[in-house]
Amino acid sequence: MSTSVHHATSPMPTEPHILDNAPWAALTGPHAHLAERVGRAARYPIDVSPFAALEDSADPRAWDDLAALVGPGAVTPVTAFQTVPDGWEIEQIGEGVQLIDTALYAEPVPEAVRLGPADVPEMLDLVALTQPGPFLPRTVELGTYLGIRDHGRLIALAGERLRPPGWTEISAVCTHPDHRGRGLATRLVRAVAAGVRERGDTPFLHAAANNTNAIRLYESIGFTLRRRTRFALVRMPGGEAQEEQEHQE
Repeated sequence: MSTSVHHATSPMPTEPHILDNAPWAALTGPHAHLAERVGRAARYPIDVSPFAALEDSADPRAWDDLAALVGPGAVTPVTAFQTVPDGWEIEQIGEGVQLIDTALYAEPVPEAVRLGPADVPEMLDLVALTQPGPFLPRTVELGTYLGIRDHGRLIALAGERLRPPGWTEISAVCTHPDHRGRGLATRLVRAVAAGVRERGDTPFLHAAANNTNAIRLYESIGFTLRRRTRFALVRMPGGEAQEEQEHQE
């Protein structure tokens, strides 16, 4: 892997950008082999990632396709939307930020190990302890995950999640509380980024808008805020009618 500093060119603010709807771009691009899709809606298998996506959230047909994909009354996370159609309910809204690599110094980490299916139980335990974001039994299939071990114990990890064409999201960045303050997370971000760059992609990532410590860290190592983001847990229409019908039967 190459050691490099990358300078990205920022798009014009008025131009549409593939990262504005990154889940859809990934599910219809490099992650198409994982996608469950109905027309203008797609999602990952529920044990890979919770995210669903719409081709165009302003198109009512896309919401109809999402309802057909997920099922009546189901709850699913969506992004890249302004409003939901009549009959849909927003159960929770989260605010976030999207940052892109503009001057990140990327380099491999010699002691980092590639993590795979056999490591998933330890990865799930570390994620449950540190809460960096969703990580499920098959999330490791989304891309390369690297970890650092101390006397055989997994103490830090980071990896790849969304892969819109030309871009790769760095995600699940976490360190065991007993080993923080050693720069392990930063080193793993640089190492994952080196692999991303090796195949010609540009790294990006997301953080909760209120996670100011993480945002400051990412900005200090070469990421730049691109946009604010919003995600929501939305409930499909029809659940009550289905429950009533099942009760009557």
